[in-house]
Amino acid sequence: MTIASPAPPASNPASWLNNQPYLLLSLSSLFWAANIVLARHVGAHVPPLTMTTIRWFGVFLILLPFAWPHLKRDWPALRKSLPLMLFLSLVGFAFNNAISYWAMQYTEALNALLIQSAGPLFVALWSLALFGVRLTGAQLAGIAISLLGVLIIILRGDLAALASISFNRGDIMFASSLVAFGLYSAFIPRRPKVHQLSFLSFTTCCGAIMLLPTAVWEAWRGNVIQFDGLTLATLGYILIFPSTLAYLFFNRGVALIGPNRAAPFFHLVPVFGSAMAILLLGEKLQPFHLIGYALVLAGVVIASRKGSVVK
Repeated sequence: MTIASPAPPASNPASWLNNQPYLLLSLSSLFWAANIVLARHVGAHVPPLTMTTIRWFGVFLILLPFAWPHLKRDWPALRKSLPLMLFLSLVGFAFNNAISYWAMQYTEALNALLIQSAGPLFVALWSLALFGVRLTGAQLAGIAISLLGVLIIILRGDLAALASISFNRGDIMFASSLVAFGLYSAFIPRRPKVHQLSFLSFTTCCGAIMLLPTAVWEAWRGNVIQFDGLTLATLGYILIFPSTLAYLFFNRGVALIGPNRAAPFFHLVPVFGSAMAILLLGEKLQPFHLIGYALVLAGVVIASRKGSVVK
């Protein structure tokens, strides 16, 4: 009689997800797409600087019980790289988010999505200027193809409409947030080799502390948060999805495949945004949606292939 050997233990879903960079980056884009829509919708309820401060203090408190053992172990590495960690806290958490929320009070969603589509270019430029990481031909082609798809979706198939779009100070503010996040993305591969929870809890705490004086100033000017059902639901979503999970997923995705290969996933943000409008707001699916989706996905696949050139 043969005794069957025990079945191998099932793989841990969290461990599996932690090694799927394309899925992680796609989910980050999905969460950030909904965040843009919400930021525009609740602008009158939550002042932008207060929202950003609450966002990062909240994320820090959510992560702290899980991150504390890792923080104690990783503290020597974090302290050794303190200038870099403070810089990443500033550009990736404090400035980037505060200015983007503030910008949504002055700009239209169409303009924000158009500017968002330039995100991969800022990542590529910073990576080249600072570290000599050049785009390969495939990456450049992929970014161009996916950018074309984004424009087709946003402009509803009429590329000539691009000439009629006007930009205001909110657009400049939103663009500056992407410049900052591109800088953050370029530096992510050079962060200290610490646990993800150590990194994110430390940077969110520092970012919130940096923002606290601006929130106090905002309240002093009479721009205070309105605590109602919409505000609480929005803050709940923001704390969990575009903040905690999206940053964990994005940082891990960049660590696995590098900033240039990860950058084209920014183009999925307007794709997901338009899909949400179709599913949740009753907009009709049009042929230009399908063409744009196909181009964006093709561009992301092409650009995310291996082969970054470093010189």
